Amino acid sequence: MGNLLEGKTILVMGVANKRSIAWGCAQQMLDQGANLVFTYQNERLKKSLGKLIDDENSLVECDVASDASIEAAFTTVKERFGQVDGLVHAIAFAPKEALEGDIMDVNRDAYAMAQDISAYSLIAVSKYAAELELLKNPASIVTLSYFGSERAIPNYNMMGVAKASLEASVRYLARDMAKFGVRVNAVSAGAIKTLAVTGIKGHSDLLNMSEERTVDGHSVTQLEVGGACAFLMSDLATGVVGDTIYVDKGVHLI
Repeated sequence: MGNLLEGKTILVMGVANKRSIAWGCAQQMLDQGANLVFTYQNERLKKSLGKLIDDENSLVECDVASDASIEAAFTTVKERFGQVDGLVHAIAFAPKEALEGDIMDVNRDAYAMAQDISAYSLIAVSKYAAELELLKNPASIVTLSYFGSERAIPNYNMMGVAKASLEASVRYLARDMAKFGVRVNAVSAGAIKTLAVTGIKGHSDLLNMSEERTVDGHSVTQLEVGGACAFLMSDLATGVVGDTIYVDKGVHLI
């Protein structure tokens, strides 16, 4: 047990704290034998991540809103660890005012920011990973989405639009990254109380609504989502390409 990812090195982008879904992914990948490298956006998040990660050498600064920062971060990762076998993209952001009320109230700047950080960043990191030959052949990229990409979830608003863009980006990237031996997929996670979710107005109602619609009446956990991520990073998933896999205990069925 615990050797699906033995010998693999995986870059994880987007762990904010121990409640992050990305941390659940990290835990499951560690349990399967992976070596992990983490990125952080700024010193505040580095401090938070440092509470979870003992080895500071495995922490690399990266702001996905900056191409120069992505390039520098990936260059550093390659210099320290060589090529990596996978990349987990768990990054999303929308201004708070874009996560309440009506979608018509979202202004151009908020729309552009949400799309840039939550969707375009996946294209950007894939581009630089390919250009810098950071990823091995074969390798896997996994990003995180949510059912709000398909349904009009109350107050999810701009993030739902951005997640729809993200899932479309997965399909196009899966086509174009294939020539590098890289498969790209998304995991659509059920609602979990994370730092990101608490930024949504009425997030308690969202969490309750999701739990009520699961097939067993219990919310999905970080580790359950993380298990799917670990699978997609493994050699067992080489035939899974360009898909969005639901890990929400059936909420999307209803």
